[in-house]
Amino acid sequence: MPATMTDDEAAARRGRILTAARWCFLNFGFAKTAFEDIARRAGLSRTLLYRLFKDKEDIYRAVFVDWLVSRHPAAKEAANGPGSAYERLLTVCRLLVLEPWAEMLGAPMGSEFLDACERIDPESEALYRQVALECVAAILGDEASAEVFLLALDGLLADQPSMKVLEQRTQLLAVRFAPRSSKKGARS
Repeated sequence: MPATMTDDEAAARRGRILTAARWCFLNFGFAKTAFEDIARRAGLSRTLLYRLFKDKEDIYRAVFVDWLVSRHPAAKEAANGPGSAYERLLTVCRLLVLEPWAEMLGAPMGSEFLDACERIDPESEALYRQVALECVAAILGDEASAEVFLLALDGLLADQPSMKVLEQRTQLLAVRFAPRSSKKGARS
């Protein structure tokens, strides 16, 4: 009989499962991803996967939290940290939008990921948007400006731009809401 798994080994296995599941959801979509796909990609049995997650929705929620909600502490730190408002705004955008977009962009079903989360786990999706709003409001100084900024940022994704184009657009949007105030803030 194998020895009991350590906490580190269990965490590593969970990470491997969530990475495999994220890849499957981004490439096959939620509807066409099967537990068998995730298990195969993670190098585990489907039975073991069912011991760890009750159903596909459960693993989808775990992927969303692990991949996106886990970015909240870093985004909050960046929003309230040092640097110009422009620099902090770009950092928050990088953490919450640009980095995830980079992974979604090349995936066949990447554009449906957030929509599926809104259907499957509206609470986590709402939390993700609320934290983004709080971070941007902390930088811009008011919630109304933060809402407009985030709506505009969502709009920048509408035509599924390349990363280079999205980065340029995000910089242009950020400078409109938080003008660069010094030479230090002028570099991006």
